[in-house]
Amino acid sequence: MHSAVFLIEFGAIILALGLLGRLAGRLRFSPIPLYLLAGLAFGEGGLLPLGASEEFVAIGAEIGVILLLLMLGLEYTASDLVSNLKTQYPAGLVDMTCNALPGAVAALLMGWGPVAAVVLAGVTWISSSGVIAKVLGDLGRLGNRETPVILSILVLEDLAMAVYLPIITALLAGVGWAAGGLTLAIALGAAGLVLFVAVRYGRHISRFVSSDDPEKLLLVVLGLTILVAGLAQQLQVSAAVGAFLVGIALSGEVAEGAHTLLSPLRDLFAAVFFVFFGLHTDPASIPPVLLPALLLAVVTACTKIFTGHWAARRAGISAKGRWRAGGALVARGEFSIVIAGLAVTSGIEPRLGPLATAYVLILVIVGPLTARYTQPLAQRLFPGRTAGSACATASVPGPRTADQAQVDEQIG
Repeated sequence: MHSAVFLIEFGAIILALGLLGRLAGRLRFSPIPLYLLAGLAFGEGGLLPLGASEEFVAIGAEIGVILLLLMLGLEYTASDLVSNLKTQYPAGLVDMTCNALPGAVAALLMGWGPVAAVVLAGVTWISSSGVIAKVLGDLGRLGNRETPVILSILVLEDLAMAVYLPIITALLAGVGWAAGGLTLAIALGAAGLVLFVAVRYGRHISRFVSSDDPEKLLLVVLGLTILVAGLAQQLQVSAAVGAFLVGIALSGEVAEGAHTLLSPLRDLFAAVFFVFFGLHTDPASIPPVLLPALLLAVVTACTKIFTGHWAARRAGISAKGRWRAGGALVARGEFSIVIAGLAVTSGIEPRLGPLATAYVLILVIVGPLTARYTQPLAQRLFPGRTAGSACATASVPGPRTADQAQVDEQIG
């Protein structure tokens, strides 16, 4: 009986996602907001709460984030990543300053204390790699010249989480400096090791994974990715970082074959991830904190747009690309929820959880809209500033997809 209920519930979810995706396609709109609203309908306090399939949906959501980051990593080589990190680290500092500061100030103004300020700073700082990866794919922008800049900022944020999460965990637990320092050292060492292996031995990994049989290639790539993601998470490093580094370690025909085979799986589990996010949002908890969450969302949407615009300008991207880069970075998601969840578990501030949930829900819905419409809106408001010609792209290594880059060359 339990298995029958599970199959009915999960089948209904997949069917609903398919219909919502079809509707979004007809409207030429990203399906992510619709997936989130579906999660609200099926979640706690929703119209039709789930029971039997919730645990399976949670596992599927984790796989969805892993596949999103793997597919994004497959678009770039290890040398692209290293080059971008070397040239874009100032953008990471600007990103941290402009987007973490509003959260910290908001927490202090509400009288929540310094620990809560550090937590809320993380919530407002980190963009959603999963949402942004999906949006860039939906909009066909993976080959655009501004995409490496966006990617560099996201990677810097994800790597920064390897430092931030152990620190915030130690603060919330009230542990001493020695224990906190040990956790931080393990996290940094693990992230550095995975990055070193990806950059130094990427060709060997590709040869090991390579296979003429699509079935064997799919199993090996998927198994390796989930294994590395799990090991990374066990060592206090983001599973998303591990999956991304596996993606950049693969190159050539292996990367192209894996991309083709994994695309349907990515779309399926990514949709499950966004539903899962909505499942754990109680609609009744949102209204009391909606106004401060909305104000914080407006401020940090603007600071993210500024961050992307500044970083793209520094990299020599055309005026249109700068606005596209800024709009693409607005969405918050998985990391923000993880950070808020740690704070809720520790019990430092009961209002922090609902505020973070409302804040992320606003920006995860607004994010796909800003990604699509920031550049056209800026072109109308500032026609002189968006008419600039494209600059040289030598400082921004592009992804493997040459056809998409040629399309972007035409649209400027």
